Amino acid sequence: MWEPSEALGVSETAKRTLAGWISARTSPQRIVMRARIVLLAGQGVATRRIARAVGTSRPTVLLWRNRFTTGGLAALSEDAPGRGRPRSISAAKVKRIVAATTQQLPRAATQWSTRTMAKAQGVSAATVQRIWEAHGLQPHRVETFKLSRDKRFVEKLSDVVGVYLNPPDKAVVLCVDEKSQIQALDRTQPGLPLKRGRCGTMTHDYKRNGTTTLFAALNTLEGTVIGTCYPRHRNQEFRKFLKQIDATIPAGLDIHLILDNYGTHTHPPVQAWLQRHRRFHLHFTPTSASWLNLVERWLRELTVKRIRRGSLGGVPELIRAIEEFLAATNDDPTPFIWTASVEKILEKIARRQALLETHH
Repeated sequence: MWEPSEALGVSETAKRTLAGWISARTSPQRIVMRARIVLLAGQGVATRRIARAVGTSRPTVLLWRNRFTTGGLAALSEDAPGRGRPRSISAAKVKRIVAATTQQLPRAATQWSTRTMAKAQGVSAATVQRIWEAHGLQPHRVETFKLSRDKRFVEKLSDVVGVYLNPPDKAVVLCVDEKSQIQALDRTQPGLPLKRGRCGTMTHDYKRNGTTTLFAALNTLEGTVIGTCYPRHRNQEFRKFLKQIDATIPAGLDIHLILDNYGTHTHPPVQAWLQRHRRFHLHFTPTSASWLNLVERWLRELTVKRIRRGSLGGVPELIRAIEEFLAATNDDPTPFIWTASVEKILEKIARRQALLETHH
């Protein structure tokens, strides 16, 4: 019997949907088996091994490989004529539900729920959920993005990505940014600890106990971070931070800084200081493109792991918490590795731009 020689083409979106079917407790076992077949085939596993792994025959594996190739995810939920329970939802109805989900909005709301769609289409919420899962639709989720309007976007993008992928010799590359107005928030009542069957709790309200600004510089090669907190966010503080960097990095190395276009970074006193310290080289990200600066990823770690769920009685306590996180980072550093090329980034931006023009 014919044996496929190549891995089945399965997109990342389809993989996530199939994994969801497998893990869902309500998924019929026949759907789980088909999802497992497609996932394993997408990994290039041989047909005989797939058959043994899922407890079925080689013809069945080949059948569902072919069904997925020709019909996608929707084909996996379809049985042959005369097999299984008769379909209660027509293909036309499924098409209408998908079209309504992607092209319309409910009255007085920004997105559909299974219940509002079920009411609008005259079906059950469970039916809507199955159709959404089969087509990879998640109306409750949204991703944020903004296309840069910087006239020198490609030039700046190429410069920054070039430094990431081909760092200069005898130099240190530092991603620099400031996280301003970090608040020392204290909850109005003590929370309850995590225990079996119950997550930890904290009050929804809080007391504001002051703010601080963190200046941070991420070493892209080592994953270590130079960081200092200041009460304010001005060019005076930035110059102090540059002096700290200058004192920290060995004298024989050039220093390449990747940073955004905030006015503090180009203030005349800062420019004058840089003129006297020629080993500093600045690389600016395009406007509205903070995602190009790797230190943003570390700042997010700080927020999620140490600040957001903390209960801080004042600014000194907040600064100690930040310094503890800095020390933990530098004791066991993990670099954030940049892999995207300029070409791939521009291709993705072009697709987003095309979508925006289509919908407007």
